[in-house]
Amino acid sequence: MPSYIDRSLGDGETVIIRAHFHWLYSLGAWLWIILPLAALAATFIHAGRDPANQATWHSLAVAFVVLLVVGLGVFLKLMIRKWTTELGVTSHRFVEKYGLFTMRTNEIALPNIEGVKIHQSFPGRIFNYGTVRIEGTGVDSVTTPQIADPVGFVRAIQTAKEHVAGLTATPRPGAHPA
Repeated sequence: MPSYIDRSLGDGETVIIRAHFHWLYSLGAWLWIILPLAALAATFIHAGRDPANQATWHSLAVAFVVLLVVGLGVFLKLMIRKWTTELGVTSHRFVEKYGLFTMRTNEIALPNIEGVKIHQSFPGRIFNYGTVRIEGTGVDSVTTPQIADPVGFVRAIQTAKEHVAGLTATPRPGAHPA
């Protein structure tokens, strides 16, 4: 099934860049499951070696099972966001689509983009991820989730804006300057 961005392309419109979640985003989601599972496995291993404290080991096992259930919920929340979010720049606009059961979109025409801001934390600078805030005319603004290579994404927006500005600034054939 084609993506929302592909289905919404107009005549002559092409996709310039798609943003992707950074691999650390997925790692963080998986850690919500892996860490409680590892702790639960360690609890069962140590419980077998120390039968005198079965009540303590049982309590720890219950606590880690609760953490695992919470972790599964957090994992699903994070990954559903990743699986259902599309971010891209076309030759005409910036597009953001998200939602599982409902769909929400934010689209800003390239000529209407007034400013673009990048936010990278210290780890974001090291691992090359961050958020991008795109401000449009009026009150429109969109902040992306943590994406890989935010500087490259902004560079693609700026290049596309310059291309559109160049196309609109070029006089039509046969038109006479005023």
